Amino acid sequence: MKRVDCLKCKQQTSCCDFGAWVDLEEAKKILSLGLKGDFYHLEKDESFPSGYRVGTSYVDDPCSFLTPEGLCSIHKVDYNLKPAHCKEFPYENGTLSPFAELLCVAVKSKKQER
Repeated sequence: MKRVDCLKCKQQTSCCDFGAWVDLEEAKKILSLGLKGDFYHLEKDESFPSGYRVGTSYVDDPCSFLTPEGLCSIHKVDYNLKPAHCKEFPYENGTLSPFAELLCVAVKSKKQER
């Protein structure tokens, strides 16, 4: 599959429709920015550096850090604190994410072309 160019996407917030998982320590740094947004669902997860992860959305709601204009409030203030999952999407660890077909408009349209 060709690389996905997110800057050409006409629905750039579709990937934020369900939020992301964030390492607990990363979430603490984001909260220190004082942005409107929250974290939910603290869970133990050894694949995260601190051993815990939190979600940026409640159940199936959009990311709580998404502004009414459809921008990431974290990205606007400090790109370095934007969750790695968000920076990399629609990829995870160098390969296409299993959620890309659900959330990424570009991936959906490529699949329909086949």
